[in-house]
Amino acid sequence: MDPVSILLSAVVILFLAYVFNNRKKHTYKNLPPGPKTLPIIGNLHMIDMARPHKTFLEMSKMYGTVYSFQLGMAKVVILCGFDTIKDALINHADQFSNRPKRPVISTLQKDNGLIFANGENWKVMRRFTISTLRDFGMGRKTLENKITEEAECLTQTFKSYGGKPFNHKTILNAAVGNIIVSILLNHRFEYDDPTLLQLMSLINDNIRLAGKPMVMLYNTFPSVMGWLPGAHKIIFKNIIQLHTFIRATFTKQKQELDVNNQRNLIDAFLVKQQEGKPESALYYHNDNLIALMVDLFAAGMETTTTTLRWGLLLMIKYPDIQKKVQNEIEKVIGSAQPQIEHRKQMPYTEAVINEIQRYGDIVPGNAPHATSQDVTFKGYFIPKGTTIIPLLTSVLKDPAYFEKPEQFYPEHFLTSEGHFKKNEAFIPFSIGKRSCAGENMAKMELFLFFTTLLQNFTFKAPPGAKVDLTPSTGAINAPQPYEICAIPRS
Repeated sequence: MDPVSILLSAVVILFLAYVFNNRKKHTYKNLPPGPKTLPIIGNLHMIDMARPHKTFLEMSKMYGTVYSFQLGMAKVVILCGFDTIKDALINHADQFSNRPKRPVISTLQKDNGLIFANGENWKVMRRFTISTLRDFGMGRKTLENKITEEAECLTQTFKSYGGKPFNHKTILNAAVGNIIVSILLNHRFEYDDPTLLQLMSLINDNIRLAGKPMVMLYNTFPSVMGWLPGAHKIIFKNIIQLHTFIRATFTKQKQELDVNNQRNLIDAFLVKQQEGKPESALYYHNDNLIALMVDLFAAGMETTTTTLRWGLLLMIKYPDIQKKVQNEIEKVIGSAQPQIEHRKQMPYTEAVINEIQRYGDIVPGNAPHATSQDVTFKGYFIPKGTTIIPLLTSVLKDPAYFEKPEQFYPEHFLTSEGHFKKNEAFIPFSIGKRSCAGENMAKMELFLFFTTLLQNFTFKAPPGAKVDLTPSTGAINAPQPYEICAIPRS
């Protein structure tokens, strides 16, 4: 078929879909309010493609905490503010627990894995993931020891720069990546190992590219945009490379498998696969293992690394806060190796780490949800299958719960007496049935890496460099590239 015929066919398909969608829309009553839509594109012309969460947050001022927005011909409902999001994800958990299909993911991973799976497959994979992470140390001393050992390796690498400026992103990413790799593969990579560098590059590229306008357009109009080059094609290529690596890894492990000596998560999955139970064939198949590994690699590497990068940048920006953390480390830990048990004695450090997560606002749009059935919520009717965006940035910067939402202010988590206080609107890992399965592991990593680094170094900007807190564009809020000077502390 020639290009002109393809284009004409695409226009006809889009027009018919628009007519059908418009008729269907009028059969529903009492839908959430929202801006007027244009044919075919919906409200795409109104969105900041680089930072869509900014558009969604701004529109909530006009339409309220529950409103609709049309991406192409797909109706999306935006939820804003802690009270509304908690009501949806906790009090109406079953109705809001699905994931929408995202063509950039589902084209290759289908409904497999954990993050974008649905139904019984998701439930089985989530139970397996949580129980296996626990079996291999999540929340236990065995994992804590791995993190403290890795933190020491990271410290030695930072020291090798002798206080001179360097870009720490890849080094930090490798250290954090080694923790999830130890669980998935029972292995540790050196920071310059080509295999680890390749894995990190594929994952980091995909997360960066996922925020590109072309990917949003592909997810909105896959039948049309699929013909065109762009970021979505690079994501496909990267996912295929990840799949190839994972398939080769578990194929080798299957040949060496010892049911009585399970070394890592892959072994645990392969044992389930060979049990011969009905669910073994239904859920513990190779495609599910590949997708699950991709999900865990990405989730276990990127967000914790990004949070730590925000932490170091903020300590450079606010040296008085950095000094207060170091003073507390000296008082509670001294020169000993930081341990999780120290955390309860360090309210200021704990407050600073929480505020880094809140201010960094790593996943401002949250992972999208979808309604599993028709639901009436806050007086509005939301049809089954509607994409839901519980806008996490609206929670972490909710002025009803945070006194200075736009500022870095550790006192959000401190009483007037200096004691640590919890804030129920602090939900960087989301809440409800779709909250992050690795939350406990991430919290352990953040405390141990952060305190070890500040125990050993004072962080400064290179001479003449300006500290820029403007996030880069992408699927997550990450700092702009920057160099640090890690000055060893005597």
